[in-house]
Amino acid sequence: MFQIAKTLISEEIIENDFVCNLSACKGACCVDGASGAPLEDDETIILADIFDEVRPFLREEGIKVIEEQGAFVKGDDGEWETPLVNNRECAYVVFADNGITKCGLEEAYNSGATNWKKPISCHMYPIRIREYTEFTAVNYHKWEICDPACSLGNELQIPIYKFVKEALVRKFGEKWYAELEEVANEHTK
Repeated sequence: MFQIAKTLISEEIIENDFVCNLSACKGACCVDGASGAPLEDDETIILADIFDEVRPFLREEGIKVIEEQGAFVKGDDGEWETPLVNNRECAYVVFADNGITKCGLEEAYNSGATNWKKPISCHMYPIRIREYTEFTAVNYHKWEICDPACSLGNELQIPIYKFVKEALVRKFGEKWYAELEEVANEHTK
């Protein structure tokens, strides 16, 4: 582990390669698992505020769940998360004709309907963060459904921290990311 400002970062995000391979996994991270996407407190407000703009980009099943449960729910761990359809896929997920999942929130953003891309936890994946009183932990979340992403990342030689650069900058800022790059360069010498 190493520290940048008030973050403790696992070397695994430097040492492991990763590039999403949607043709192989079909976006399984959006439909598998026991809970919805983790949400930060301010993201719950955003989700509630943009629902009307996002609605045209969602499936009927997702809209129904959001109308019944709300734009976000409290998970079993007491943290905020996106609601699920049939206790499976995220309520905000949509399916392309080829069966690959897409994020309805991101589709709305890409079309200009909103100015918010998607939850930071989704944007940063496979990095997961955990907030503590004095620091934020930045870790690599390993999941076997992402083995094709690890293989593709290895083939292309793209480390995790580079793959999720936009999201890390969104969360921690340009200066933080520049420092991360310096640490990564030293670490890989």
